[in-house]
Amino acid sequence: MSSDQDVETSHILDCFRDRLKRIIVVEPLLDLLHFLEPDRKDRIRAKLRVEGDISAAATLIDEIIKTHNYKGWSRELITALETVGCTNAVNYVLNSPPDPTEEAENDSCVRLIDLMQLSLINMKTGDVCAHCFSQDLLTQEDHENITKATENHGNIKGARVLLKRLVKNEAGWFSKFLQALEDTEHHELVRELRGEPCNEDESMSVETHEFKTAEEGEQMCLAAEKEADSVNSSLLSEDLNSSVDNSVLGVSSENEDVDMYKEGKEEEKEDLTEDDDPSASKREIVLRDYQMEVARPALEEKNIIICLPTGSGKTRVAVYITKEHLERKKQMGQPGKVVVLVNKVPLVEQHYKAEFGRFLKHQYSVERVSGASQLKISLPQIIEQNDIIICTAQILENSFAKAKNGDEDGIKLSQFTLMVIDECHHTKKGDVYNHIMIRYLKQKHKNQLLKKQEKSPVPIPQILGLTASPGVGGAMSQQMAEQHILQICANLDAFTIKTKTFEEEEAKTPYKRIARAEERKQDPFGDVIKKIMDEIHTHAGLLPLCEPGTQNYEQWAVQKEQNAAKEENQKVRVCAEHLRHYNEALHQSNTIRMSDAFHFLDKYHNEELKTKSSPDEEGTITITDTERFLFTLFKDKKAKLQELMGKPEYENNNLAQLKTIILKEFSTREVARGIIFTRTRLSAIALCQWIQENPKFEEVGVSASYLIGGGDQSVVKPMTAAEQKDVLQRFRKGEINLLIATTVAEEGLDIAECNVVIRYCLVTNEVAMIQARGRGRAEDSSYTLVAEAGSGVAERESVNEYREKMMSKAITKVCKMNRADYEKKIREFQIQAIMEEKVKIKKKQQKGMMKESPSKISLSCRQCSVFVCSGENIEIIEKMHHVNVTEQFSKLFTVRENTSLQERLLDYETNGVIACKNCGQQWGSMMLYKSIECPCLHIKNFVVTYGSKKKTFSKWSELPIRFTAFDYTQHADLLVEDSEEDMDFD
Repeated sequence: MSSDQDVETSHILDCFRDRLKRIIVVEPLLDLLHFLEPDRKDRIRAKLRVEGDISAAATLIDEIIKTHNYKGWSRELITALETVGCTNAVNYVLNSPPDPTEEAENDSCVRLIDLMQLSLINMKTGDVCAHCFSQDLLTQEDHENITKATENHGNIKGARVLLKRLVKNEAGWFSKFLQALEDTEHHELVRELRGEPCNEDESMSVETHEFKTAEEGEQMCLAAEKEADSVNSSLLSEDLNSSVDNSVLGVSSENEDVDMYKEGKEEEKEDLTEDDDPSASKREIVLRDYQMEVARPALEEKNIIICLPTGSGKTRVAVYITKEHLERKKQMGQPGKVVVLVNKVPLVEQHYKAEFGRFLKHQYSVERVSGASQLKISLPQIIEQNDIIICTAQILENSFAKAKNGDEDGIKLSQFTLMVIDECHHTKKGDVYNHIMIRYLKQKHKNQLLKKQEKSPVPIPQILGLTASPGVGGAMSQQMAEQHILQICANLDAFTIKTKTFEEEEAKTPYKRIARAEERKQDPFGDVIKKIMDEIHTHAGLLPLCEPGTQNYEQWAVQKEQNAAKEENQKVRVCAEHLRHYNEALHQSNTIRMSDAFHFLDKYHNEELKTKSSPDEEGTITITDTERFLFTLFKDKKAKLQELMGKPEYENNNLAQLKTIILKEFSTREVARGIIFTRTRLSAIALCQWIQENPKFEEVGVSASYLIGGGDQSVVKPMTAAEQKDVLQRFRKGEINLLIATTVAEEGLDIAECNVVIRYCLVTNEVAMIQARGRGRAEDSSYTLVAEAGSGVAERESVNEYREKMMSKAITKVCKMNRADYEKKIREFQIQAIMEEKVKIKKKQQKGMMKESPSKISLSCRQCSVFVCSGENIEIIEKMHHVNVTEQFSKLFTVRENTSLQERLLDYETNGVIACKNCGQQWGSMMLYKSIECPCLHIKNFVVTYGSKKKTFSKWSELPIRFTAFDYTQHADLLVEDSEEDMDFD
């Protein structure tokens, strides 16, 4: 972080001081703040011992603000807060506090917990603590502290520590806590917290109350807030809603889709004004002519797909159709219920704030539900209480599945009258949208049979699909492209697909160019890596048929590694693994800096060497001759690679071409705002660093930041939702004017208008091309593809352009089809989809019936082939975690810190990783389940002997084996017996 950001963070700490001192957990945090001197830490710890956590946190904030710390301390503070589980505090420090309404509800929940403390401290602390830990409300250290307090000082003391830690979580903890109480059979406490009377109807027991929504609980909290004030004004020493200087945030009023504190206040004020003014009770939705044209069939209650370019107002059309649909239902005296489905969590909030909530919440009740929502307990009640529900498709599909299994928390398709599917081109095999639409198609065809039998059909909703590009599905001919469009129409049961060919003056089509970089004339850095790879080929007796540095080589190396693992050929296996990393380094040196490629290789070898060092005193892990050869090979070439990476004349020409384009765009435009799309997270971060470190970019006013995904499938630390929100907010405000992003930013997310879009050595398919190009929404936009001559990237872009034209022709052709022919084709596709689903379900059932005894398999280490265990020793926890808690197995592995997970700051870190004592190969993780340490095995790290064959698997579900459920009571009893024997021995 820059010194400017340190100053800004210091100012934010001062502004949010009253809030932060209540939600920071001081003791574990101090160990991670290296910028604080020991004597300052001692002062804070003394305050903690004498006056408690709040006073200590206040002293900590003072120490940080008033003392000069080294540059970058703010990043260290944020990292430390994330590590100790203070995600709520992180949101404030990142200048991204919750919505004021959400904040007030959360404060009320805190007050309610304080008010009911005398009842809550009698809970079964150990059980509740375990459930809260499993729901990520507590960190591992919290869990240990609460357990220790309970064991040493009794249940009540443990409960007090638990409640004290619980209320420091970010909004949403209350509903999880209620669920933890339900799961541990504290039904009376749950009723009290929800404000439910205890009457004679209690015979209905848990079922009638189990799925109350968090919304109800939080409404009770608001009521309890008033009660708390009147009962005891000293419950809280200071008002939780302390005033904040909003000027620090500087949020512009146009940014309606980001939950920032000041903006929230303005939005509340705006809503009150509108409510007071009858003329403002309705926001008029005015559609352009082309928007009204594409909406017309939907207004006639037909299922349609609307295909309009990014930025042309598809969602606004959907809002208008929704409004007209609900008004028509109301006039007819019929109930109307609309569900808006999205495929990404951030889109839930975006659609609510920017479109559906903005235009319709004054007439209709609009609610949003996602994995990040507080309303997690009862989807049926949310649906019952609201007219419009915006949710992620997976949540709806999960609830449909529950209804099919007879679960009371399930919902049915017939409860909706209109279903809006955003980015509907994802309605294809295997996608969650398709699972939902298969349910729809099955019911539609059942209804046709019911009509023939003169029975009443089951209601099904009208379908409205939205997309910027349905694509052509890899079609190689015009006919195949038409078949793909027809398939999408069939999947969505569309009467037609509506699109619009814009006139030149209507469209904002960015100027497009392909910037070809010259091929590298000299690449001594790459030559050294290739020479290393050749030596490895010779050592292992391998003969690759493709060029190193390509995707084909990557696939070849993966296949060699898998085959060698099954054949127990350790020389080839470990060589293939190293070759994969050298191949990735070659790709990096061709797209980003040579230094980035070197650091990637150096980090890999250091981590591999670390796994070969003995983590305990039991013995030394074996290093094979091949491994010694590979480590020595890199060590010998390391100095040469370091020397070459420092010579800029050997850098790839792609970077030079990118530099030229950025400088030109930002120096010739009055106001420039751009996005660079790149393939990997690592390249996004590296390009951002490259730009930030180059003074030439600063001279033309470039202020860059990266935007990457939040999932954990990469060696690179993922971005949290708060970090993504912060970056996008700063981009909208103009503090950042150049985003370097992975494909996470291509589709759906509402990113401010750009006039510079660059795809850097990145080509996927025509859909991604159209989506990325659509980011250039501002006037006089440019869209540039940077590609090295001879790389094939420019040629693939030409193919995508051709496919885009094929798609437009295919849509036109489908729209002009004879109605009878169209409906016949659609019906054929739908019958085929239903039959395929039936076959799939039957196969799944048969596979379940065919599951065999665990004795049929055995596991051996993927690296050194040592026998690990029989399948009979493996038990399964919660149908998910495969563990081996036998004494024999415990002698085969060592436990060490999981440095990669710690580096990525993931909040679900377990106790560490388990690794083979013989070779250091990682086998899995050590998880804590109800206070029992359970070695959890990851199937990808083993070779499975199944009968007489050896196989490798990536998922446990691929194994047709029925494992025994973990018997917690049995293992807990054994532990108790062992501990009693130890005591006798002592």
